[in-house]
Amino acid sequence: MLNIRLANSNEYQSVRGFYHSLISEMKSSNAKYLPGWEIDIYPSPEYLRNSIDQNELYIGEQNGQIVSCMIMNHDSNEGYQRFDWPTAALPGEITVIHALGVHPNFAGNGYAGEMVRKAITIARENKQKVIRLDVLKGNLPAEKLYEKHGFTKCAAIQMFYEDTGWTDYELCESA
Repeated sequence: MLNIRLANSNEYQSVRGFYHSLISEMKSSNAKYLPGWEIDIYPSPEYLRNSIDQNELYIGEQNGQIVSCMIMNHDSNEGYQRFDWPTAALPGEITVIHALGVHPNFAGNGYAGEMVRKAITIARENKQKVIRLDVLKGNLPAEKLYEKHGFTKCAAIQMFYEDTGWTDYELCESA
């Protein structure tokens, strides 16, 4: 079982190192499904630091080692605003999950599912109406993970991110 907790300000370098290692490992393994992330582009150093400072970045630890991370807040890509979501909600009633990743060395242990369940629990405790996220279209493991935990695919749309450019993403929500 993972120990999932908020990151603290002196863990910035460890969190940044986690994402660097995760991205490098995934690319070097020639994994069939990649999130499209690029070192220091997404998640950027500023995004990580701000997420830690705003108490939005969660760490999943096993035996004192970071094995997973995610960011939860109310921010979304502008593409979200162009879509007519099934669940009507004000920005403050929406939790968005970003940058949820499990290091490939720890894949297959159910840690991604634990992180998603924790995100759902936190959102419900905070009286959020809906949880939303986007997944790079064709990233089947991520799509299956979210579907397994009650997320519904709402649409595939093109959105721009610094790391992928204009790319197709699946928009998902859980109300």
